[in-house]
Amino acid sequence: MSARDHKSFVKEKFDRIVRRYELVNSIASICIDKTWRRRLIKSIESLEGPILDLCCGPFTLSLEILKKRPEKIFGLDLSKEMLQYGMAKKSPLLKYIYPLRGDAERLPFKDNTFGIITIAFGFRNLQNRDLALLEFNRVLKKGGSLLILDFSLPKNLLFRKLYLLYLTRYIPLLGGLLTGDKEAYLYLGDSIQKFPPKVMIIKMAENKGFKALKVEELTFGIVTLYHFLKT
Repeated sequence: MSARDHKSFVKEKFDRIVRRYELVNSIASICIDKTWRRRLIKSIESLEGPILDLCCGPFTLSLEILKKRPEKIFGLDLSKEMLQYGMAKKSPLLKYIYPLRGDAERLPFKDNTFGIITIAFGFRNLQNRDLALLEFNRVLKKGGSLLILDFSLPKNLLFRKLYLLYLTRYIPLLGGLLTGDKEAYLYLGDSIQKFPPKVMIIKMAENKGFKALKVEELTFGIVTLYHFLKT
């Protein structure tokens, strides 16, 4: 699949599942996804902004951040429908969010603009991650933080086998029933299995001007939180 076709596919899938996107996430993770996001937010509590939330979807992470630090956040996503759905939420915190439809691999910002970049469960969906990391580095201030929260595969072989059954059987069934788009959740499982291991993500980021400050495995390794600094 070409880069353009990949972007179109991802955008189309997120456009279709937008209304049940957060519901499926909560049910599938038994609401543990909130704990994962809170762990990311704790990592940026004392850091200086401005904040750019990439692949922000309907502002799931942005709004959680704003509960702790109500300040301007730029939320960028490829899906206009995701942004519109997010802006229709009934939250007084939306006044702090500046929504932008855009490509995380070609950011519409000047160099050295942000103190913090967050990307929760979106880095995995990017076609050209090397280019994206260069863009993240470009728009971050020197010493700025990049927080990547994404899925990973557990080290324990027995748990991994059980997790893969959950990922490839249960999740497509649940997602298909609730959203009507089983293919989107088959893609989810496939993208997680194809996502590079932690050591490769770290090396990729270091090659693009970042230093790994902390890499934390969550919930037995099914999710990993990366905290990188721009050197």
